[in-house]
Amino acid sequence: MSETWNKKERERNKQQKKKAKLEKREERKLAGKGSNDLDSMLAYVDENGDLSSKPMDPRKKVTIEAANIEIGVPKQRELLPVDLIQVGVVTLFKTDKGYGFIKNLESQESYFFHVNSLIDEVKENNKVSFEVEKGPKGLNAVNVRVVKT
Repeated sequence: MSETWNKKERERNKQQKKKAKLEKREERKLAGKGSNDLDSMLAYVDENGDLSSKPMDPRKKVTIEAANIEIGVPKQRELLPVDLIQVGVVTLFKTDKGYGFIKNLESQESYFFHVNSLIDEVKENNKVSFEVEKGPKGLNAVNVRVVKT
């Protein structure tokens, strides 16, 4: 019975894989010996929350009281209507289109406003007080009043 070269090659590869598998198994057995004691199986958590093979130094331990832990969003103080009112200058006002922009004097942010949100009649460069409200495209100025200087 004659074996082809391909069959011989497959058989040789099969034997090599089997031999490599046995060698790996022996290596694992040797590496595993002596590590069955309890100390080698323990893992500790250090002061940073990482796993380590050594126990944490008790001097580095920080105690935290459960009452000081805040879960979720911290409580905010209630905003008074006075806090919501901002002061700015009308930088652009298009009467034919019915909208404009106000630049806040403190934060230098620009807010869009519509004619419907005006309480007093305004012109460009007027100093105004206004409230900010979330609109579909960002923050809008509402309840716009001219500030008497």
